[in-house]
Amino acid sequence: MAGTRRPRRAKAARGAAAPARPASPRPAPPSPGGFELGELRQLIRLVQRTGIGELEINSGGRSVRIAAHAAAGSMPVVHAAPAAGVPAPAAPGSAPSAAAAPVASSTLKAITSPMVGTFYRAPAPDADPFVETGDTVEVGQTVCIIEAMKLMNEIEADFKGKVVQVLVENAQPVEFGQKLYLVETA
Repeated sequence: MAGTRRPRRAKAARGAAAPARPASPRPAPPSPGGFELGELRQLIRLVQRTGIGELEINSGGRSVRIAAHAAAGSMPVVHAAPAAGVPAPAAPGSAPSAAAAPVASSTLKAITSPMVGTFYRAPAPDADPFVETGDTVEVGQTVCIIEAMKLMNEIEADFKGKVVQVLVENAQPVEFGQKLYLVETA
């Protein structure tokens, strides 16, 4: 079919009105996480109205996590996971409601989680916590336990100081690098 030509489309005359297309409302483009903007706005309003700290939804290979942090301002933070079904990161533990007195940030250091797992302040459910707010910790002193894959891992302080604030509730999941305690160093 080397010699056949395709028919040409007629060009509209200059200045002539283009044929009217039927007006069909296009759906809003999905966000990177696969949720439409309207859906995300509804979820954000739900988080704001109810006062919950965090909301995570996985649906049809889509995943979104909305976290409202009072210290960061009134706007919730939205984290959308890729549509490939990669789960969103687990929720970091909530800070206790009792806030410590403001201290110069240059003397504060954080004891962080070296792994993902479940944070425990005491060696047993009925035992006293390893450390409390106001306690002095020494280098190498056990400050908590993190359970990971049914193994109990004792977490030790890397520096000496006074515990100013416990940042994670007992028996809450923690992430790698998450701050567990704020310690004022001398």
